[in-house]
Amino acid sequence: MRGVVHSEFNELLELESIIRDGGSQLETHVACEVTVGARTFPVHVVALGNPDPDVPVVGFFGGFHGLERIGTDVVLAYLRSLVRRLPWDSVLHRQLESVRLVFMPIVNPGGMWRGTRANPNGVDLMRNGPLEATEKVPFMFGGQRFSSRLPWYRGPLAGQLEAENEAVCAVVRKEFFGRTFGIAMDCHSGFGVSDRIWFPYAHTTRPIAHLPEMHALKAIYDQTHPNHRYVFEPQSCQYLAHGDLWDYLYQQASLLPETIFLPLTLEMGSWLWVKKNPRQLFSRHGIFNPLIEHRQHRVLRRHVAWLDFLARAACGYRLWIPTADNRELYREQAMLHWYGKASS
Repeated sequence: MRGVVHSEFNELLELESIIRDGGSQLETHVACEVTVGARTFPVHVVALGNPDPDVPVVGFFGGFHGLERIGTDVVLAYLRSLVRRLPWDSVLHRQLESVRLVFMPIVNPGGMWRGTRANPNGVDLMRNGPLEATEKVPFMFGGQRFSSRLPWYRGPLAGQLEAENEAVCAVVRKEFFGRTFGIAMDCHSGFGVSDRIWFPYAHTTRPIAHLPEMHALKAIYDQTHPNHRYVFEPQSCQYLAHGDLWDYLYQQASLLPETIFLPLTLEMGSWLWVKKNPRQLFSRHGIFNPLIEHRQHRVLRRHVAWLDFLARAACGYRLWIPTADNRELYREQAMLHWYGKASS
């Protein structure tokens, strides 16, 4: 890193420690660099597992919003667990022969360093994609172009993607596009009192083409973890927004033949942490992250297990993915469950 050493950036220090500990068993590169004043921060990409394009891939992303450090913490905790298992876990080694795992734990290091939702340019990275909502979005919250001094700023009209988003797109195109199957898991916090798993779309209430596959994924999780607390739903069930990056990448992937790309977002219910510890309301960091140590440990345990499930589900995707014979049945079930109507 150029400039002043990032000695106070604990998440970045942890990520670079994991990279050192993983050594030659990890593939690493810097997707881009972000400058904040005299400091320049790397956006690291870490991969392990089988690079063969014929095997499925799972990507784990965090830190799109600099305030939501718990999302990065969850991704780092899972990556750290994998690295510590590599010296002794023969089952993990066999699993990694059948899947590729890709990590971008700190997409927005400048925002995380500054303690802001947006990146150093004032742009909300999850409102920055080149998509316009087809229906009414919440005022401001759904994305705005008035000013970078206001929250949820999308960037200038017809402007390029921010460097951090360009880096994410480059990784997704390289690692996911052209593979038969892939899942992307993006970890966030700050919505309600329930933990939610969202999938596209965010810019329209129209169902995605791979609704049967999403319903099948939910079904195997419900069957194997019947006591889980996740609400699994399209993001449009809660609100619509302009510029969602995963909507944009999903639409690009859907143009490729024989490619199934399932982007998911984990929205951890941070209001529950505030409810249990109201003093967190007086801390901007506390609104989006658990501040009490035992509560953070509980959050990490719960969500790391979800990330591990996704890696295992990808390994065996051929065993649960809908077939030509039952795909329409899955679509009908999904439409009734999430949209309250039969498919047209």
